[in-house]
Amino acid sequence: MSVELRPMPNSGAVASAPQSDEEDGNTLIHTMPPTDKGAAAWKFLLSSFVIEALLWGFPLTFGVFQEYYSSQPQFEGDSNIAVIGTVSTSIYFLGAPLAAPVVKRFHRYQKHMVVIGWAMCVASLVGASFATSIAGLIATQGVLYGFGFLMLYFPVLRMLNEWFVARRGLAYGVLYAGGGFSGVGMPFLLQVLLSKYGYQTTLRAVAVAQFLGVAPILHMIKGRLPPSPHGAMRMFDVSFLRQPLFYCFALSNLFQGFAYYIPSLYLPSYASAIGLSGTMGALLLAAHNLATVFGQIGFGWLSDHTNNVFMLIFISSFTSAVAAFTLWGFAHSLPLLVIFALVFGMFAGGFLINWPKFGAMLSDDPQPVYSMMAFGKGIGNLATGPITAGLLTKPVSGGYGMGRYESLILFLGSFMLCSSLGAFAWPLKKRA
Repeated sequence: MSVELRPMPNSGAVASAPQSDEEDGNTLIHTMPPTDKGAAAWKFLLSSFVIEALLWGFPLTFGVFQEYYSSQPQFEGDSNIAVIGTVSTSIYFLGAPLAAPVVKRFHRYQKHMVVIGWAMCVASLVGASFATSIAGLIATQGVLYGFGFLMLYFPVLRMLNEWFVARRGLAYGVLYAGGGFSGVGMPFLLQVLLSKYGYQTTLRAVAVAQFLGVAPILHMIKGRLPPSPHGAMRMFDVSFLRQPLFYCFALSNLFQGFAYYIPSLYLPSYASAIGLSGTMGALLLAAHNLATVFGQIGFGWLSDHTNNVFMLIFISSFTSAVAAFTLWGFAHSLPLLVIFALVFGMFAGGFLINWPKFGAMLSDDPQPVYSMMAFGKGIGNLATGPITAGLLTKPVSGGYGMGRYESLILFLGSFMLCSSLGAFAWPLKKRA
């Protein structure tokens, strides 16, 4: 766990010590609000939830955009459409090992990073609304948006670690649930906007919503600890790299990263293949995201109340694999697809909650482990678009996975199954 600064017995924002021989009258005793409770902590968590919902929820619903772009004459047949969504989500993960130490080094500027990153996200969508090629959309809606989110998100995570210690799992669950909560209604809204106004107006509308939604709550985004007067870079503790348990966790996480975003990318197009409307495709994404909300909060609560992270790994990944092989593979109608979206969203979505737990098990400072897990997932996620595009070579038929999606579903289930094998690393725990 990270080193925690405890408040002094006397409460108050800043207390001045009495002038006496026993007490140093020149010292200001800075007392800080409590962790895990209090108005300031919950206000921070609420504002973080809103940022997650508005800024991370958008790329998580890219499947609606992918279906729309694929149907437009100027983009039709371009196999790189999926790369837009993959890049926008992967940059956060891949940039984690660099972002985490930078935020630590410039701790006093973390609020500024949040504001700049937010502005980049808004600007990227405005720029994307003027793009007329997939390459332009990759550069704006993909790359620029991803870097903006990376810049704002790691300061938020660092501040979250300051506010929550004993209830950190629950806090991460609530934070992550913001994206899923947003995804319940956003797919429907985006589908309606795209069908009526096209992608250019829709992207501008989302940019306005992100600006107006975040601006009023920025004042609540602040750290619990005062800025350090020294800017010296402290090296991350990388002793966990010598522990075999780290590599077991990393491999489990990597396999999960290769598979996790496949349903959110392809459920709408699969729905179209079995004759369902675009609205039904948006319904599937909404169901998936709603289940993610409950899964992440539930796994977050469990992580605070159990030391058996191996059990959580197995429950999350193995259940997701079974759901892919059976529910999605044999789904030829809406009800079975909805059940798959709910089951997969709930169990696969809870895996990320394990990251802080991995860090606490392997190091006194969990942030380096967290950033490495994010990097590993980013590798898998970045490869998802090109790999899955190459798996869709068959025509649509009436067999398993509607023929065209058979290889995709088998890929998803197999990698989730491999991820679940990380649970069998529990004998290494005593060596860690």
